[in-house]
Amino acid sequence: MIAAGFAASFRALIALAATVGLVIECVYGSVPVVLSFFTIWTNILVAVVFGLCAVRAWQRRPEPGPLWRGGVLLFILITGLVFHLVLDNPSSPFNVVEDLDKLSGARAVSNQLLHTVTPIAAALDFVLLTAPRRLRPRHAAQWLAFPFLYLAFALVRGALLAPGTKTRYTYPFIDVAEYGYARVAVNGLVLGLAFYALGLALVTADRFRPALLTPRENRISSPADGPLK
Repeated sequence: MIAAGFAASFRALIALAATVGLVIECVYGSVPVVLSFFTIWTNILVAVVFGLCAVRAWQRRPEPGPLWRGGVLLFILITGLVFHLVLDNPSSPFNVVEDLDKLSGARAVSNQLLHTVTPIAAALDFVLLTAPRRLRPRHAAQWLAFPFLYLAFALVRGALLAPGTKTRYTYPFIDVAEYGYARVAVNGLVLGLAFYALGLALVTADRFRPALLTPRENRISSPADGPLK
């Protein structure tokens, strides 16, 4: 019961961190613009899925399926990795370090919650509290639908906005006005391959990691119902 209670509390805190970051962004920014970022999409998923996981952990009910749990983890890890390795990295050709250095107060808190706290916390939940050996190689391919859906959305949105509009393209590596569609297509392909590789790495890690503090779920059927219980 202690493990289930701890899992529920930790997952509720993850959902809360994502929610607080999202609320701050919406309060201090234009909501339509805020909702156009991949970071926001992924943290909305974190808030919803981890909030549901917290409720189910308290109720000692099964978690949402591995396609959802693994996908949300992958997407939020992508968010953190792209932010720290590409956007907040002075050596990256696509860095936005100058803009990030201008953040202060609540906006700085939100930036840390959405790009650092939720990815790390989600990874810890996966390592410590999530039952292992649930992910499958096919999931890595299925998870690609989400980032490619976002890419299509971002490109259509950018095409519809007037040239010179601030945040017309939400991330510098998909800025068609700056690099053209050919370069953006290459960037998207490279990122897609990286996401697929990361997804396969996640599946592999899940296969070999031990069950540490994983809460036990109630069985639907009796242990006496079959020989494989």
